[in-house]
Amino acid sequence: MDENVKAARMATLARVAKALGENRMEAQVVESREALLEALKELLPKGASVASGGSMTLAETGVNDLLQSGDYDFYFRGRTGEDGQPVDVYRAAFSCDWYFSSSNAITEDGCLYNVDGNANRVAALCYGPKKVVIIAGYNKIVRNLHAAAERVRAIAAPANCIRLERKTPCAVTGRCMDCKSPDHICCDTVIHRFQRDPDRIKVFLLPEDYGY
Repeated sequence: MDENVKAARMATLARVAKALGENRMEAQVVESREALLEALKELLPKGASVASGGSMTLAETGVNDLLQSGDYDFYFRGRTGEDGQPVDVYRAAFSCDWYFSSSNAITEDGCLYNVDGNANRVAALCYGPKKVVIIAGYNKIVRNLHAAAERVRAIAAPANCIRLERKTPCAVTGRCMDCKSPDHICCDTVIHRFQRDPDRIKVFLLPEDYGY
């Protein structure tokens, strides 16, 4: 990335981090995915129970690999118990020490904006896990909540429907069509503003683009 572009992005992220902090969400700007992983290794106690939402950002930044390293009790999708039966990782997430996710959008005034199909992710972000970690690239930063909704309709929803092989109009047209398809993934919308617990949600912002 051009150093001047990176400097401008870092300045924007610093403003967003300040706004998140004013909403009692601890936010930190990291310069690279390598710096992010080092920060997470210092943050996460070995053996901690961890769950995550489905996220291309977590995959692209290497966070999924870190969680699957064996140092943590990771409730990944497809995990089985000692009896060989599938573990209900969606419900297990609510009693985990840590929950990892990205965000569909983050506004410049410090709000998290997320839209779900099953609501397992937005539910865990709201309540249950003791700590929540949000990882977001610069591409997730938007001016306001209106722009956040537009970002989901024009970018996140169509890309995720294609990735998940959902039979929705947006997977064909590349834009939300306000469908009523059985495969509809925009079912529940949650906005995180001011937080009562200032230690629960931690946000890491990166100058590169990651995920949808």
